[in-house]
Amino acid sequence: MPDWEKRFRAPRVGLPRWAKDAPDRALFVSNVTGTFEVYAWDRATGTQRQVTDRPNGTTGGVLPPDGEWIWWFADKDGDEFGVWMRQPFHGGADEPAVPGLEPSYPAGLALGRDGTAVVGRSTDEGGSTVHVARPGAEPVEIYRHAESAGVGGMSYDGTLIAIEHTEHGDAMHSAVRIVRPDGSTVAELDDTRGGTEELGLAVMGFAPVPGDSRLLVGHQRRGRWEPMLWDAATGEETALAVDLPGDLDAGWYPDGSALLVEHSHQARSELWRYDLADSSLTRLDTPVGTVSGALPRPDGSVEFLWSSAAEPSVVRSTSGQVVLDPPALPGGVGRAPRSVPVRDVWVDGPGGKVHALIQVPEGTGPFPAVFDVHGGPTWHDSDAFAAGPAAWVDHGYAVVRINYRGSTGYGRAWTDALKHRVGLIELEDIAAVRDWTVSAGIADPARLVLAGGSWGGYLTLLGLGTQPDAWALGLAGVPVADYVTAYHDEMEALKALDRTLLGGTPEEVPERYAASSPLTYVDEVRAPVYISAGMNDPRCPIRQIENYVERLEGRGHPLEVYRYDAGHGSLVVEERIKQLRLEIAFAERHLGRPAQDPQESAQDRQGSAQDRQGSVPSRPKSAPSRPESAPQHPEPAPE
Repeated sequence: MPDWEKRFRAPRVGLPRWAKDAPDRALFVSNVTGTFEVYAWDRATGTQRQVTDRPNGTTGGVLPPDGEWIWWFADKDGDEFGVWMRQPFHGGADEPAVPGLEPSYPAGLALGRDGTAVVGRSTDEGGSTVHVARPGAEPVEIYRHAESAGVGGMSYDGTLIAIEHTEHGDAMHSAVRIVRPDGSTVAELDDTRGGTEELGLAVMGFAPVPGDSRLLVGHQRRGRWEPMLWDAATGEETALAVDLPGDLDAGWYPDGSALLVEHSHQARSELWRYDLADSSLTRLDTPVGTVSGALPRPDGSVEFLWSSAAEPSVVRSTSGQVVLDPPALPGGVGRAPRSVPVRDVWVDGPGGKVHALIQVPEGTGPFPAVFDVHGGPTWHDSDAFAAGPAAWVDHGYAVVRINYRGSTGYGRAWTDALKHRVGLIELEDIAAVRDWTVSAGIADPARLVLAGGSWGGYLTLLGLGTQPDAWALGLAGVPVADYVTAYHDEMEALKALDRTLLGGTPEEVPERYAASSPLTYVDEVRAPVYISAGMNDPRCPIRQIENYVERLEGRGHPLEVYRYDAGHGSLVVEERIKQLRLEIAFAERHLGRPAQDPQESAQDRQGSAQDRQGSVPSRPKSAPSRPESAPQHPEPAPE
């Protein structure tokens, strides 16, 4: 088995999350069975058991403070539309967690010490709602609005509920409302000033102390994300003296005496302890790379999920040991093979310096290059382990990842810059980095691949049409392809985001949707195109992709489409491997095999040939390809 495949198959675990009042009861997600599922871990006895077992996989479980129940969200084939289920921590039958609530998209969940659940929901017809469900009683709706909103958290004693909302119409910048369980308002914090200022707020958690009404809130008042304390009862705001560059996230230590600060700067992250008594800031010992989540234990230690581009993810503790190994299966793949480290480059772009992360294979360039564009768009690539890019490096390609305008981690102005020239702004930054890699002798100008999933897939199709002479190949996963149709078919929360990004609906600003839609430029596309699409995707729905495909097919353009009964990202390891094999085979058919052919096994060569023979050509939408695998979800853990 080649190393690139081992990286996908190697067992991984996410960061374990435990019950607040029963810290020996924890949950984590693992792919050890070949599908990502939820596992329970009794830390006192060391016992682990698989909680969920569904063909399409399951991400994320939630424990109430006492740890008696395990909550998990049940959707259908990755459509993200479903209900909360629960089962006893030590095993038993699943049951509906909140009888009386119809299926919906999830919009936050908070579980109280008395058994109360606060459930956020979103539907295409009803907008956003919040319901309070007390044990033995019917759920009661306490909030409703047409714009997007969700549950941010609940106070220690259950008397206060935080709701993040965008009633002002700016889906990129939330306000925070504190309400009582009956829905009556206690306090409001709105940095947008009714939608007139582009300043967002984020709930980071109530103080973990009885009777304490302070809420840890993220704000953007100084041009980046950072935390402050807001007392919902008095309205008092307390700034925190954390003088570090980059964005800051934070959470409470269990006794409420300090904050755990996650500091993200230039695609890497680290941890700090902020003591509230004297405002002192102490750096915790973490390796250089990316912390993808961290939680403080009652003994004061901190557990965190860490990786780098070269080193696979591992759950570590500041006390020095590895906290959790994946459940063992006889004959399984061991730890994932290492990859190569990233090189940081900063390139002059039209909106300022653009940060890119580059990995190169052995040998001398220029190499064929995959410009792997991240999704979001409000996200960023970091120095973290990822099996996909590592596979391309193994096959002789340079991999370039770009934190274009719209990415997080480089200040509020950088993130917000993409509005109204959606897609085109990002592609200007990608073009600047592309030109630099060619001039630096890293990338072969005749073999440049534009690739990405979700928003990255959208930018791929848009780039192929607006920069047709620049790219030799395009690989678009679950993309936006026809922006107008996508708007009308997508989940309601994403409609709100698109109205914010583009300044209105397609009927209100048709010229902006046209300028930002790949379908507008489809007749300009020259490079061969590979598209993968989930039939049940609520984020980038299938109909708008079929519209794009039909236009390319009408031209007789080189095209391959892989359709599957799933949503917006797979939890099945075999499906991930299959999709990447198809992409690599498509690239080799059109670009040839790289001159530096790294240590590829005969088995891998045979598998690639079989995939090339069995790949699915584009078909009319009346007869879509339906492979055996199904689930699509957001990425549950670092690769």
